[in-house]
Amino acid sequence: MQPKDTTTNEGFKGFTNKTCPFLPCHQGVQREFNCLFCYCPLIAYECPGPYEVFTDKNGVKRKDCSSCTLPHDGYHQSWNFIQRWLEYPVVWSGHEQTDPPVRRPRPPGQEDGEE
Repeated sequence: MQPKDTTTNEGFKGFTNKTCPFLPCHQGVQREFNCLFCYCPLIAYECPGPYEVFTDKNGVKRKDCSSCTLPHDGYHQSWNFIQRWLEYPVVWSGHEQTDPPVRRPRPPGQEDGEE
């Protein structure tokens, strides 16, 4: 088995579970539906996806990401999106989403505009 960074097989980047009773769980997906991130790994982190904030029965603020299609819209696009945002994760502050949404975090010490 080849490591992910050297293989030409990209099957690990996504799949569509056509037998899922909840498919499609998100409307508006333009490319092949990626079920790999059924539960988004960014739920605990700041992200640009549209979300609402609610308080659960225990008084804990939570994100409702049910209107977000970013981790589902295409195998390659969604894989790359998640990987970029997990490079420098920032724990979600519990606040409502800003307008415009937060920008992708940068490495410590890197100025805005530098790549």
